Amino acid sequence: MPAAPPAGPDWEGVRLHVVTGKGGTGKTTVAAALALALAKEGRRTLLIEVEERQGIAELFGIAALPYEERKVAAGRGHGEVYALAIDIEQALLEYLEMFYKLGRAGKALRKLGFIDFATTIAPGLRDVLLTGKACEAVRRRRPDGRRVYDAVVMDAPPTGRVTRFLNINTEVAGLARVGPIHNQSQAVMRVIQSPETAVHLVTLLEEMPVQETVDGVADLHAANLPVGGVFVNMVRPPVLDQAALLAAEDGHEEELALALTEGGLGGRRTAANGGGPGPTVRRLVGPLLAEGREHAARVELERAQRADIQGLRLPTYELPKLSGGVDLGGLYRLAAELRTQGAA
Repeated sequence: MPAAPPAGPDWEGVRLHVVTGKGGTGKTTVAAALALALAKEGRRTLLIEVEERQGIAELFGIAALPYEERKVAAGRGHGEVYALAIDIEQALLEYLEMFYKLGRAGKALRKLGFIDFATTIAPGLRDVLLTGKACEAVRRRRPDGRRVYDAVVMDAPPTGRVTRFLNINTEVAGLARVGPIHNQSQAVMRVIQSPETAVHLVTLLEEMPVQETVDGVADLHAANLPVGGVFVNMVRPPVLDQAALLAAEDGHEEELALALTEGGLGGRRTAANGGGPGPTVRRLVGPLLAEGREHAARVELERAQRADIQGLRLPTYELPKLSGGVDLGGLYRLAAELRTQGAA
C-alpha cells in the first residue's frame, strides 16, 4: 500500500462519485467500498447501480433491490449507506410524470410497449434517465434545506462507454433547444461538469486494464469531464524481497539447493552425499526457481504498470486482493483501506 498517497481532490466538495473501469477490474466492489468509506461520522451516502445486474445486492448479501432507495449498510460513526438499482421502465415513467404530468397516460404507454420502443429507438434516452436520476439525488434536499445525501456513488458503465454515457445530456440539450428536455439536460450537465463530480477509474496492475485507464482519462479530459482518482484493485504484495527476486531471475540453483539443505530439507549434509544437497532437494530446485522466475516477472510487469499509472498524475489508491472473494466483511475492510489512504 502507498505510505503517503498523492494529494487528491477536495473530497468534501465532491458529491457525485462516478466509478468506472474495464470489465473484470471489480468496479462494483470499489464503488460499494467507496460508498461505505464515505458514510462516516453520521453521513449518508447513496450507491446507485445503472446496469441492471443486481451486483450491489449480491455484494451486500441481500435480496434483489427494487426501484427505491433502501438502507443496505451502516458506516463508521453512525453513517448510513442506501442503495438504488435503477429500473429503466420505471425511471422513464417517473420522468414523464415529473416533466409532462402524464400520470395514468404514462402507465398506459407502458402497457402498449412504448417504454421498450422508446429506449430501443433512442438508446441515448436510457443514459439521460440514468444520469438524470443520479444528479437528482445529488441535488435533493430535505424540508429544512439540508441535503438528503452527503454523497452519491454511481457504479457506472465500463471505461469504454463512460464518456459518452456522461456526456449524452450535452447532445440531447443540443437537439432539444427549448422545453423541459433541454432544461433537464442542461441541469444534469451542470452537475456532471462541476467540481461536485469526480469520475474515478478502477484498474488492475495488468497491461490491458491500465491501457484502457490511460485512454479513458484522455477521453474524459477531451470531453471536459472531471477526473477523480485511480483505484488499483486486487493488489498482491510481493512474496520475495528484491535480492530474492534477482536470484530467481538469475538462476542460482546451487545456492538455493544449499540453503534448502541447511534448513533441514532432505536430510543433513553428510560425507555420504559428499557434503552437498541430496536428491530430494535437487528435485525441488528446478520447480522452485521456475515459480520464483514467474513471480519475478509478474513483479516487474506490475512495476511497469504502476509507472504508467503514476504518469497520469492523478491521486492513486491501492486495494488488496482478498482471499476467498469479497463479502460484506471484505467491503468494510476495503472501506477502511480507502479511509486510511485519504480517499474518504
